[in-house]
Amino acid sequence: MKKLVVLLSLIVISFNVVGADMSHGANNFYDSDRVTVEKVSFRNQYQMEVVGNLFVPKDFDKNEKHPAIVVGHPMGAVKEQSANLYATKMAERGFVTLSLDLSFWGESEGQPRNAVLPDIYAEDFSAAVDFLGTRPFVDRQRIGAIGICGSGSFVISAAKIDPRMKAIATVSMYNMGAATRHALNNSLSLEQRKQIIAEAAEQRYVEFSGGETEYTGGTVHNLDEDTHPIQQEFYDFYRTSRGEYTPESSSPELTTHPTLTSNVK
Repeated sequence: MKKLVVLLSLIVISFNVVGADMSHGANNFYDSDRVTVEKVSFRNQYQMEVVGNLFVPKDFDKNEKHPAIVVGHPMGAVKEQSANLYATKMAERGFVTLSLDLSFWGESEGQPRNAVLPDIYAEDFSAAVDFLGTRPFVDRQRIGAIGICGSGSFVISAAKIDPRMKAIATVSMYNMGAATRHALNNSLSLEQRKQIIAEAAEQRYVEFSGGETEYTGGTVHNLDEDTHPIQQEFYDFYRTSRGEYTPESSSPELTTHPTLTSNVK
């Protein structure tokens, strides 16, 4: 087991070192001729269907037990945005990997779309372990997980109460709770936070009465001289050919934007 932890950590570190130098040269939509991909679905404990992509090395022996890794996408993104890439690269290194769409996003179930519910996100990781651990070619004692951006915090929440996850690695881990409460560099004042909570609470009346869903946050759709440098980085990936992707359940105008009423959670 110690070997799995060390190997997973070293491989992810190597990805990050390369990414630091050539992020614009990386192909988010990389398709490997050394890996076989299969779309799969399974249900979490709340009977919500979770959809993912299962990656296996083309030359692997299904009669043997193999180590496996769950890969979670950034907050507001979908599996096609970085999670598939990491899953593909790890499969090239001999792992069985599973990238998943967290509930309410991408192809997974959940209404309203783009809702924020961290407890369910954590459960999705455990459900992914349920799925992997019941494959005859997966070694239950060698299942790990990679969380990218916001999923870094969600997978840690899952692993705290799910000891079946034997190794955890994070990539640009982000504490979404702190980011929502305090914004970048603690730039959100207490009064501003109270105002957001009040607006979200009032919006519940609107949506309960059949009004339109209000969305917030996410990545900007246009840049100007006042755009924050961090938002510029988000834009450079999520709003350009580097990583832009719109699932069938969404639209370009709504991608990355969570609902206002759920985001305060």
